[in-house]
Amino acid sequence: MKITALETIRLDEFSNILWVRIHTDSGHIGLGETFYGPRAVEAHIHETLAPRLLGADPLRIEHLNAAMTALPVAQSSTGVEYRAASALDIALWDLFGKHCGQPVHQMLGGTCFDRLRVYNTCAGYKYVRSGDFRAPANWTPSQAGGPYEDLDAFTHRADALAESLLESGITAMKIWPFDLAARETGGRYITSAQLKSSLEPFEKIRKAVGDRMDIMVEFHSLWNLPTAKLIARELEAYKPLWFEDPIVMNSPQALAEYARCTPVWVCASETLGSRWPYKDFLDRDAMHVVMVDLSWAGGLTEGRKIASMAATYHRPFAAHDCIGPISYAAAIHMAFSQPNTLIQESVRAFYSGYYRELVTVVPEVVDGFIRPMEGPGLGTELLPSVFERKDLHRLRVEL
Repeated sequence: MKITALETIRLDEFSNILWVRIHTDSGHIGLGETFYGPRAVEAHIHETLAPRLLGADPLRIEHLNAAMTALPVAQSSTGVEYRAASALDIALWDLFGKHCGQPVHQMLGGTCFDRLRVYNTCAGYKYVRSGDFRAPANWTPSQAGGPYEDLDAFTHRADALAESLLESGITAMKIWPFDLAARETGGRYITSAQLKSSLEPFEKIRKAVGDRMDIMVEFHSLWNLPTAKLIARELEAYKPLWFEDPIVMNSPQALAEYARCTPVWVCASETLGSRWPYKDFLDRDAMHVVMVDLSWAGGLTEGRKIASMAATYHRPFAAHDCIGPISYAAAIHMAFSQPNTLIQESVRAFYSGYYRELVTVVPEVVDGFIRPMEGPGLGTELLPSVFERKDLHRLRVEL
């Protein structure tokens, strides 16, 4: 079997997502995905990676992953080069599963669990789906677009939101009420009034549901170290499960200092690419929960190495998902195949909303848990209607 064509697909409406398809002479097609800056990633795939992949045996996944990530400009990052390699790697694993007639989690070694607990990242229907995901609009509650406009809910009705999640069996939630203050001050400091306002959702949640809900706190790497430590101390009374990316993830020493200042677990970091920076942070005892975005960090090939490395440090693994539907499916396959998986991130506004506009199968969350996906490969495909859209951009390079 050999690779005969590489294809990239993007839509104007979902302008952060890029899909890739790897075509072979056997007729099997592998589907992958990455997120953010899709036109730049697309260019790297067609101009730089295509000559390395066309004509190659797609089952030599380790070899091809190394060929894509060993370039001088693709060294341990989440930049364009690594996002491109990640998307193609996910597609190679999808292709591998289809070739063997097995789900990707089976190709990774089989499932370690019958079901996995999920937490709900409390985003809204339009959160990060288009435009610059660092733009203020993505952190500002918008007009409700359905029953799960959870960004607006955690900002104004965190108590009712927690009760709604518990009613559906979801017992963990992630929120980011400190982002507004960080935008106002540049993350350099937080005023007493801002601190009090940012703590209100935690007050409401604990008053409404007590300790029945685990709360993860997302900081989006927006704070300097002294302010992040101050916020951590104030939050400890609410017993959060973890603090995620409190500072920019470029200093193991600084994050280690942060980790020493609080008994709350530190979760890091979807913003890291490849296993090498993870090792630097683990060696410093700077992270307790190892989170990986497979569509940025090097795909399933690199993701399972990071998860395995986390296990050697006795750390739990958690796959990131606040992106597109194919990456979500890949994360679930990875999560089920790793014995140190702690929990799976999900966004109910996404899996009940726009994911269903794009793919044939969306993993179901039932009573707060997901089960392994079925079918060969990733177990889902782009809907035929995607290829009929007027905002479709489709490029293909052939052998």
